[in-house]
Amino acid sequence: MAKTSMTKSAAARIQSATAKSNGGVVSSKSFAARAQSAAAKNSGSNKK
Repeated sequence: MAKTSMTKSAAARIQSATAKSNGGVVSSKSFAARAQSAAAKNSGSNKK
């Protein structure tokens, strides 16, 4: 299987689905949070 980087749109879909299934709550230790962090790192949005 090919390794694919997490994108911001994919992370947003994951976070949205998690929030919908948990009454709007997304834990900071959830997969959705880790996906969002990975997408930010991959996009370079946190580089100075």
